[in-house]
Amino acid sequence: MYPAMANTPRYAIYYAPSPDSALHRFGSALLGYDAVDGDDLPFPDGVTPDWREVTEDPRKYGFHATLKAPTALADGRNEAELLAACAAFAGKARRIPVIEPVVDAISGFIAVIPAKRSDELQQLAADCVTEFDTFRAPLTPEDRARRKPERLTERQRDYLDRWGYPYVMEEFRFHMTLTGRLSDERRGPIVAQLRERFATIDLTRLAIDRIALFKQADSASRFRIIDSWPLRAQ
Repeated sequence: MYPAMANTPRYAIYYAPSPDSALHRFGSALLGYDAVDGDDLPFPDGVTPDWREVTEDPRKYGFHATLKAPTALADGRNEAELLAACAAFAGKARRIPVIEPVVDAISGFIAVIPAKRSDELQQLAADCVTEFDTFRAPLTPEDRARRKPERLTERQRDYLDRWGYPYVMEEFRFHMTLTGRLSDERRGPIVAQLRERFATIDLTRLAIDRIALFKQADSASRFRIIDSWPLRAQ
C-alpha cells in the first residue's frame, strides 16, 4: 500500500548556503521566501510586475540545490534516524567541491550554476543519492507519472526507477533555481537582470561545504530547513 502522500511529510537533502551569507540573502529575496525560518520576504525593487508568478514553483522549495530529491520516508524509518544519518554523512572526510557560480538558463529556467563541471561535486551528489536511498519510500505510480517518463531518455527512466529521480549520477546538474520555466523571449532579459544583481554580491568562488535537511510537512506546505551540517574536509 502506498502512503497517503497529501498528508505525508517529505524530506530532501539539499545544499543550502549559510543563512548569514550574501548568497542566501540573494536567493531567498528573489524567491520571496526564507526556508530557514519559514518567513515570506518582500521581493527586491526592480523585478518584473509578475515576479510572484515567475518564482511561484521554486518558492515552494526554498533556495537550494538538490542532492537527494524529496521523498517520503520508507516504512520503518523515522526523522530522528535521518537526522543522525545526515550528521554521520557530513562527518566523513571528503574533498570539498569548489565552484565558480554563475547565473544562467538551464532547461528553461534560470539558476545559479557552476561555470564548469566539478568532479568533486558530481561525487558528492552521487554519494548522497546512494547513501540515503534506504530512507526513500518507493515511488507511487502517480509520482512516477508526474515525472513524465515518456519524455525521459532510457538512462533517465532507469535512474527514475532505481533511485526515484531521473537526474542523478552523470545526469546530475547542480543548480540553485531562481525562476520557474520561462519562454525563450523572456529568459534572455531576465538572465541579464539577474546577472547584474548577482554581480553585486561579488561571489566568484563557492565551496559546497554543507548539507541541509529540508522537510515539507504536507503537500500544501513549503519546504523548511530543519537542520544543517558542515562537511568535513580531507
